[in-house]
Amino acid sequence: MTANPLSGVHESALPVAPSRGRLRPLGIGEVRITGGFWGERQRTNAAATLEHCLRWMHHVGWIDNFRAAVEGRLPRDRRGREFSDSDVYKLIEAMAWEHGRTGDPGPDAAIRELTAIIAPVQEDDGYLNTAFGRPGQPGRYSDLEWGHELYCYGHLIQAGVARARTAGADDVFVTIARRAADHVCDVFGPDGLDGVCGHPEIEMALVELARYTGEQRYLDQAVAFVERRGHGTLADIEFGRTYYQDDVPVREADVFRGHAVRALYLASGAVDVAVESRDDDLLDAVVRQWEATVARRTYITGGMGSQHMDEAFGDDFVLPPDRAYSETCAGVASVMLSWRLLLATGEPRFADLAERTLYNVVAASPAADGRSFFYANTLHQRRRGAVPAADTDSPRAASSMRAPWFAVSCCPPNVARTLAGLATYLVTAGPSGLQIHQYADAVVSTHLDDGAPVGFETTTGYPHDGVVTVRITEAPGTPWTLSLRVPAWATRGGVLVEPDGRRRPVEPGTADVHRRFAVGEVVRLELPTSPRWVAADPRIDAVRGTAAVERGPLVMCVESPDLPAGHEVDDVRVDAASAPADADGTVTVAGSYEQVGDASWPYQSPASSSGTRTPARIPLVPYFTWAERGPSTMRVWLPTLTPEGGPADEHT
Repeated sequence: MTANPLSGVHESALPVAPSRGRLRPLGIGEVRITGGFWGERQRTNAAATLEHCLRWMHHVGWIDNFRAAVEGRLPRDRRGREFSDSDVYKLIEAMAWEHGRTGDPGPDAAIRELTAIIAPVQEDDGYLNTAFGRPGQPGRYSDLEWGHELYCYGHLIQAGVARARTAGADDVFVTIARRAADHVCDVFGPDGLDGVCGHPEIEMALVELARYTGEQRYLDQAVAFVERRGHGTLADIEFGRTYYQDDVPVREADVFRGHAVRALYLASGAVDVAVESRDDDLLDAVVRQWEATVARRTYITGGMGSQHMDEAFGDDFVLPPDRAYSETCAGVASVMLSWRLLLATGEPRFADLAERTLYNVVAASPAADGRSFFYANTLHQRRRGAVPAADTDSPRAASSMRAPWFAVSCCPPNVARTLAGLATYLVTAGPSGLQIHQYADAVVSTHLDDGAPVGFETTTGYPHDGVVTVRITEAPGTPWTLSLRVPAWATRGGVLVEPDGRRRPVEPGTADVHRRFAVGEVVRLELPTSPRWVAADPRIDAVRGTAAVERGPLVMCVESPDLPAGHEVDDVRVDAASAPADADGTVTVAGSYEQVGDASWPYQSPASSSGTRTPARIPLVPYFTWAERGPSTMRVWLPTLTPEGGPADEHT
C-alpha cells in the first residue's frame, strides 16, 4: 500500500477508493446532486431519515446498550439482537457522509454525542461489543457462526473511514475504529485464531482502512479472511455451510448462493482484495459468479434473494414473485458490488444493474416521507396488510406495508448511508476523460487524469424523462472524452446530440464525445422511455404465462387503488400483443378484469372458463411508489390473454 496523509479532509472523500482500476471514482467534493429524483431523496434522507433512525435506536435501547455496558447493567438490560451495535455504526457512517456532503453541523454533533457514549465501552486491547465478553454473556469469539462480532467491527471500521475522510483523522471515533482494526489483526492474524465471521463485512472494511492509512497489515488480514472462507472453518448448521458461503472457496464458486446479503458482502470484499492485491484470477471469479447470478437468480427489479426461510438465493430460475424476499440490504449490497466491478473493469453492464437496483429496490424501501421502510420487497402482494403500529417494531419480513422500524432493522440505516453518499456513484474519471454512469441533476467539478480542471452540470427529468443535458462549465484547452452510459434497456431510438447539433443514434453501452470542449457547450442524450413489455426466461416457471411492463429504468406494477371498485390485482388479464400506452407519464395497458367464482374443484380443462371478463384500460404505476396510499394489493407480473381470450401458455 502507498501511504496516504492522515490529516485534513480531501475533496475526493468517498466510500470506495481503490488504488487502481479502469476507472477512478469521484468524491463528495467533486460531484454534488442538486435536485430531481435523487436530490429529493437526499433531502428527505437528511431531513427525516437520519433523525428517525437515531430516535428509534434510542427508543428500542440499542444506543443504551453502550451505556449499560459502562454502568454494569449487561446482560440484564441489553436490547436488540447480537448485531444491533452494527446498526448504530451504519447510522454514524450515514451521518458522516451527510456532514461531509453538506457541512451541516447537526450530523457532526450527533456523531460526537454517539462517540462519547461508545468510547468508554472499548476495552484496553481494542475489543468493542455489547453482546459478548462480560460476566453472564458468551465469551469473545465463542460463536463465530452467529455472533456477528467481526461483522460489527466491519461497520464500525467503515464508519470510521467515512469519518476520517470527511472530518479528518484527529477524531475520537476514527481512533476507536483503528484500535478495533488493530485488535482484529492481533487476534485473527497469522499467529491467532484461524477463523472467519458467519456474516462477511469485515473484509471490505479492512481493505478500505488499508487504502486510507496505507497500513499493509489491514489488507493482509482482509486477504486472509477471503482465502479462509469456503474451507469448512465454520460449523455446519441447519441451512448448511452454503448459508454463510463456507462451503466452497471463493475462487471456485460458480454463482452467489446462501444468505444473499452475506454472499454479496463477501463478493464485494473479494473484489476489494483482488484489486489491491492485483489478483486478476480472484476478480475473474467474482465476475463469473456475478454473471451467473444476474442471468439466473435475480428479479426483474434487480432484487436478490428468493427464500424467506434463510434470506437466501434459491436455485437457478426459482424466482417466485409472491414469495420474493429481495431484502433491501441485499439491494444495497448489490449496488456496492456492481460499483466495485464497474471501477475495476470499466464495463457499463455493472452500472446497468446498479441503476435497476437503485430505482426498483433501494428507492422502493423508504416511504416518501423517509420514516417507514420495506425490509422485504415482494413483487406480488395478494392481500391488503394492516398499517404497522407507529411505536413498535415490526417483523422484518413484512412486505404489505412499510414499517417505521423492525426487530432486525439493518435496512433503514443501510438505505440512509447509501443515499447520503449516492453522489459518489454517478461519475468517474478514466484515461480518456470523464464517464457518467447514473443520471441526476448534478454539478461536477474535478480534474482529468493529467490534472487539467474540468467541470459540467447535468439536468434531467430522469427516470421519468429520458433526456439528459450536460453543459460544460470548465474545460481545459485540450481534447478529452465525455462518455455517457446508454442503458441496456435503451435498445431502439436512443440519440446523442453533439455540441454542433449533429444527431447520431446510440446503442446500449456508452456514447462518447471526443473534442476540445468549450465552456457553455452542451451534449444531450435522448433515451426512449416509452413503456415496453418484458417477458421472463421461460425457465422461470413461477411467472410463466405473464408479462411485465418497464418504462425507462422503472419496473411498473398494477396496484389496487387504481382499479374499479370490486376488483383486485389478481383479476387483471393483459393483452401483451398491444403496446402499452403512455399519456403524460400515465401508463396503461389493454386487457380486462376477470372475476372467477369458486368451484368444487380448482382444476379444470384449459378450454374451460369459469369467469366473466370486462374489457378495460389498466393503469400501472412505478413499482417504487406502491403502498404509499394505504393498504393495497399489487403485482408486477401480469397474466396474459391469448387472441381467443383464454390464458396464455407462453409470453407474447
